[in-house]
Amino acid sequence: MEITKEHKQWLVDLKLNHPLVIAGPCSAETEEQVLKIAHELKNSDVSIFRAGIWKPRTRPGGFEGVGEIGLKWLQKAKAETGLLMAIEVANANHVKLALQYDIDVLWIGARTTVNPFAVQEIADALKNTDKIVLIKNPVNPDLSLWIGGLERLYQAGIKNLGVIHRGFSTYEKTKYRNNPEWQIAIDMQNRFPNLPLICDPSHITGKRDMIQEVAQQALDLNYDGLIIETHFDPDNAWSDAAQQVTPAALKQIFVDLKMRKETDENAEWNKEMALQRAYIDELDTKLIEILGKRMKLAEKIGQLKKEKNVAILQNKRWNEILGRMIVDGENKGLNEEFVLKIYKAIHQESIAHQEKIMNKI
Repeated sequence: MEITKEHKQWLVDLKLNHPLVIAGPCSAETEEQVLKIAHELKNSDVSIFRAGIWKPRTRPGGFEGVGEIGLKWLQKAKAETGLLMAIEVANANHVKLALQYDIDVLWIGARTTVNPFAVQEIADALKNTDKIVLIKNPVNPDLSLWIGGLERLYQAGIKNLGVIHRGFSTYEKTKYRNNPEWQIAIDMQNRFPNLPLICDPSHITGKRDMIQEVAQQALDLNYDGLIIETHFDPDNAWSDAAQQVTPAALKQIFVDLKMRKETDENAEWNKEMALQRAYIDELDTKLIEILGKRMKLAEKIGQLKKEKNVAILQNKRWNEILGRMIVDGENKGLNEEFVLKIYKAIHQESIAHQEKIMNKI
């Protein structure tokens, strides 16, 4: 799969002097609601109006969207404001109706991306379309699955492509609704530099007061745009009330966001940057050396356990290490979540090394 500048041309053609913004309510609720929000977003940095027409719910009984009638409201909103219209599609019938009502942007949601059969059905229904098609990351942190969904759209001859980073589900509790796992999105960005990358801070955070922070992080990482849920009465929204902002709050976010340069030409600045990066490279080399030595010690411990037929996993010892490292990390300005992630990876690798020793004949 070769993603070229052609696949990003739709974004270039918008001729924006700021990052792309897609905004609108989580769900289309009434015609009045859709039109009111669309008009409040007109003449702002918003280029594309979003609204959920069909809403996948975790459990039955919740509001699952207004369905086809909402597409008529979007048609009217487009005619009155000139904004492009975007909806989520989850099957071929959704695609058929979206095309019938001339929706400009279609995105595949995180719950659908995990299902290759569903993505293929959508790709087949959209074959050779000139619509803009975006695919959200799957709910689980699986880059291959995300790329696989993109490949299905690419192979269907869809030229106007993009991806949306909305964070990933995790069993552990964090401050986010969906853990961002920034590195996964960065890996996607590095593999396909011509592919528009859009951040969804609404779904990453699940909290309106965190949207500014995550949106800024995305722009600091050179994302091409943002998709933010917006409602004139968020507290009474029919879905995802906690993560929606008012149009006025959204416009203030635009004011407060800082645009970053990719680099700077100042010679002294570049010299200092090169020096600091050299220090980091040196420390990274030492980190690998230390980790290698630690694994050698893990193997020796594995040999001792093998001699006395002792189990590999020693929960008491592991909890002592973890508790100590969290405290040491905090004393050195390291976030507890970061320390936990690092040491769980180290622990897993140590177990793998000990298993090799224990099972060696």
